Amino acid sequence: MSSLKTHSPSHPRSLVTTLSRYLGRDPASWRPDFRCGGRHLDKSPRSRAGASANSEPFTANTAPRRKRTSTDPKTCARTANMEASLRIMAGVRRLLRRSGPGLVLRRLRHKKKWASTEPKFSSIRLALQNFDMNYKVQFGDLWPSIRVSLLSEQKYGALINNFSTWDKTTYELEQLKAKDFVLEAQRRMWEKAFPEEPSTPALPPELETPPSPGAPWPYSPNLRCYTFTKGDISRFYPARVSSLGVLDYYLMDASSLLPVLALGVQPGDTVLDLCAGPGGKTLALLLTGCCRHLAANDISGSRTRRLKQVLHSYVPQDGSQVRVTSQDGRKWGDLERSTYDRVLVDVPCTADRHSVLEEDNNIFKRSRKVERQMMPMLQVQLLVAGLLATKPGGVAVYSTCTLSHLQNEYVVGGAIDILANQYQVDVQVEELSYFRHLFQDTFSFFPSCRIGELVLPVLWANFGPMYFCRLRRLT
Repeated sequence: MSSLKTHSPSHPRSLVTTLSRYLGRDPASWRPDFRCGGRHLDKSPRSRAGASANSEPFTANTAPRRKRTSTDPKTCARTANMEASLRIMAGVRRLLRRSGPGLVLRRLRHKKKWASTEPKFSSIRLALQNFDMNYKVQFGDLWPSIRVSLLSEQKYGALINNFSTWDKTTYELEQLKAKDFVLEAQRRMWEKAFPEEPSTPALPPELETPPSPGAPWPYSPNLRCYTFTKGDISRFYPARVSSLGVLDYYLMDASSLLPVLALGVQPGDTVLDLCAGPGGKTLALLLTGCCRHLAANDISGSRTRRLKQVLHSYVPQDGSQVRVTSQDGRKWGDLERSTYDRVLVDVPCTADRHSVLEEDNNIFKRSRKVERQMMPMLQVQLLVAGLLATKPGGVAVYSTCTLSHLQNEYVVGGAIDILANQYQVDVQVEELSYFRHLFQDTFSFFPSCRIGELVLPVLWANFGPMYFCRLRRLT
């Protein structure tokens, strides 16, 4: 069907004739009644008969017409033409509202082949297709259970705020049958280092004295994180403001605390969190009480604002201050080279759990395809910068929340090669297999990880995914 031709408003009858072709009706049966000052401009018998119920099916939604008193023929003709044009346009609008492709103008039709930017699949569906294709090869028979866990409700841990009334908070959480998985692992290591004699009576758990942070615990001290036991899907209630004016605990994925523990912050260390937003790991570093100086950086303005909100809600204003910056982390090796004792490099990644659950800020959007493809290169650059900012003999921990070995082991290997070839810096990957034994009652670890450790989501312990690798700069 060809589109309607354009007619001048001064020729309403030609428009009437044109519309009649599309309506398949006699224009005389619905021709408007041209009246002005009580006189008929059209002297035909049909016109003199007046308007009937069937003569004007299309009526413009206009205000009630005022009674006209002018008797000038030219003025009456212009008025009649204007009224006719309004009625004709009202008819066109009603015609276009009717269903059917034949009644829509060609230039207003929607054809899918024209809409090249219209997404055919949601970002969540694209993420699942990508994971099914890649992770099935990477994990084999483990992938179906991992996939179900990613799509299920996530478990959380409650990181106790040492700046609040922590003793009261821990008592309340223990009444909910939650356990401090860090303390449990610390006790397990203590028992292994100093086995009890058979004649020594065992003390009840509430009377046991936890070991001192000095030995043999080589990880970041003073951290308490409560989780529910295996298979328990209970939820923590939202954090409340304590009597000291700060929130009593921070809800987070409990596996996110493992990179901070692996960093092994000791009293007097200078620490850098290179990609600090949204602030959970930065808060954990501050809660160790060991940071002589803590620098938190994130290039994203929104994540930096979130970081400041977390610090404002959990840290007293007169407490330890954190230097918060919003710089490009890839340039940190040139800005502050060989400055920090400990560096945490929690890089941006595909965020597997978020990608299969949320459309908002999803890395698998069609518009972010190039960003996703360049992600491993960005991660290598950030890790190289973090290791360059580490002092010789210092420790850096690389971490992600993805299962992809392209963003995990391969990034670590690529960064080590770049540092050795371009900067003549030797880096050693330190063993973390003991983490698997200490925290096996809380998390499920991937047994075939070549470099570092990977926490797998499983239904009985739906934490993660979380990858972390500890590296020591030698020169």
